[in-house]
Amino acid sequence: MSIRTICCFGAGYVGGPTMAVIADRCPEIQVTVVDLNQARIDAWNDPDLSKLPVYEPGLDAVVGRCRGRNLHFSTAVEPAIAAADMVFLSVNTPTKTKGVGAGQASDLRWIEASARQVAACAQGHTIVVEKSTLPVRTAETVQAILSAAQGDGASSGSPKTFAVLSNPEFLAEGTAIPDLEQPDRVLIGGDDPAAIEALAGVYGQWVPDQRILRTNLWSSELSKLTANAFLAQRISSINSIAALCEATGADVQEVAHAIGADSRIGSKFLKAGPGFGGTRSRRLCALHRGRRHHHRDRGQWADQGSSRLY
Repeated sequence: MSIRTICCFGAGYVGGPTMAVIADRCPEIQVTVVDLNQARIDAWNDPDLSKLPVYEPGLDAVVGRCRGRNLHFSTAVEPAIAAADMVFLSVNTPTKTKGVGAGQASDLRWIEASARQVAACAQGHTIVVEKSTLPVRTAETVQAILSAAQGDGASSGSPKTFAVLSNPEFLAEGTAIPDLEQPDRVLIGGDDPAAIEALAGVYGQWVPDQRILRTNLWSSELSKLTANAFLAQRISSINSIAALCEATGADVQEVAHAIGADSRIGSKFLKAGPGFGGTRSRRLCALHRGRRHHHRDRGQWADQGSSRLY
């Protein structure tokens, strides 16, 4: 399947830069980023590129090259979905503030709402791609919503069909554009080989095929969360070593340099500090949700690693 049109639901930190790079590297694909926030869309369309709603070094140049050519920002959600061969779901997934899982579980209301809108507006066959960071098996919920609309439109000769993929982001603030243009890996999870290869074909225009990893849906969802947890554990571990250094007279920077020189360990994420913050720490809550609802005993390590972060 050749992808000609892409719609991304969500013009935030992940959706905007990701779609800008795809449009830049795939000039034959029309990419439309949609959002219900008019002010945000106006900022993406501002002639002054210094006023983009997301600041990342190099993003202004990428947007400047393709905006108005094959990169568009709009609040017209329904026609963008209807015209799309592929729809990315890149909406916010904040931590729940009430109910079961409050303070830990992800609030999936926006993912569910966007999936319902895709189900209502899509035409023909549409590949739906999870881009937001989500608890494992969220794709089941997305699939259930889409399956309710499966087959609609048969009377017009173009029944609705859907394939769901997981394609998590691995961006770091300050290096999002290099992370997208020269990724360590691109992860695509799904159970529809044709859909997987269609998305791989998009990334394959600038990413070597050996860096495009293909898995099942659940492995892709869990790999993103596990990567976050492993990075958090490294920071947690070096902070624990820092406390030991203070007690023994050792220098934590020298210890970190010494162990980081080991190729099996590496030097990244070995900077001791006051804590671990940003959205990545919040995403660890998704592992807690997996522990709560699937394998409590096998999720204990997530608690042990994250409990020392604060």
